[in-house]
Amino acid sequence: MDFSASINPLGPPRSAIDAIQRGLQALSAYPDPDSSQLRLALSSWHSIPPEWILPGNGAAELLTWAGWELSQQGVTYLPTPAFSDYGRALRAFGAEVQDCPLSISNPSIITLPSLLLNAPDSQKGLLLNNPHNPTGTLWTVEEILPYLETFDLVVVDEAFMDFLAPGEQESLIPLVQDYTNLVIVRSLTKFYSLPGLRLGYAISHPDRLQQWQKLRDPWSVNVLAALAGEAIISDTTFQQQTWDWLKPTRSKLFTGLASLKGLQPLESVANFLLVKTAISSTQLQETLLKQHQILIRDCLSFPELGNSYFRVAVRSETENQRLLEGLASIL
Repeated sequence: MDFSASINPLGPPRSAIDAIQRGLQALSAYPDPDSSQLRLALSSWHSIPPEWILPGNGAAELLTWAGWELSQQGVTYLPTPAFSDYGRALRAFGAEVQDCPLSISNPSIITLPSLLLNAPDSQKGLLLNNPHNPTGTLWTVEEILPYLETFDLVVVDEAFMDFLAPGEQESLIPLVQDYTNLVIVRSLTKFYSLPGLRLGYAISHPDRLQQWQKLRDPWSVNVLAALAGEAIISDTTFQQQTWDWLKPTRSKLFTGLASLKGLQPLESVANFLLVKTAISSTQLQETLLKQHQILIRDCLSFPELGNSYFRVAVRSETENQRLLEGLASIL
């Protein structure tokens, strides 16, 4: 039982499967290199012109091109702990990176480092994700807005934003046409449980996206991924089912983890929980896997967290209860 990957356990949605089955006959032709129909679907969903949207082979591909552009800044500031793939994307192009540690000593109040607003560099970039991985913290638009005024390029990874209902989201998408220095990256695989399909998209100024399109490999988005993307964007039934499931299930898992000796989960708006542990997370991970066939995510890829934290996805109530029982038997 895999709690290490933060994937929606309710999916893949039937709409995606049906779209893929209907599209099998299209496999004998090359895909549209511009993903025009998918762009139109995303354009309608976000109320943004299609030329401001670029679909990609998962968010990872788009983060690669964001890393290329950030490498052209004098320095890129990276709030840490941070998703390890950011480091890959930045290192690939020799970006100068300045880590900015977040204070998580008070898990209920995790703020962006104030020093970022006073950063002296004339050409500077900022890469952050919201909601934040691995803490699950959500920053408001008002908190991020000053950085759009201060930095030459701001890349915001909103891979987990879909897990919040529209009225609760703090997305910067409504501001993207007002800030030419803003890039937003979204994933369509976590919320819709399609990580094997690889599908994401970037939203930014058309001039920037056209440059990315010229640089990257042709046909980044395959036929089946594009068809599935068009279908799931309008699947309001699956979206509502996910929002109805997540909040109470996450709350129950949080309470269960908090009741176990030596564990301190952090509040989260996403479909995962970061948990501080009094014993070695790698030891706990190994024992849980051997004795109960349950895999949790250690945080060794986040150097700032090390062996003192682990992360778990929110899964079904039955699966979550098995996790709690396994942890309780060890602790």
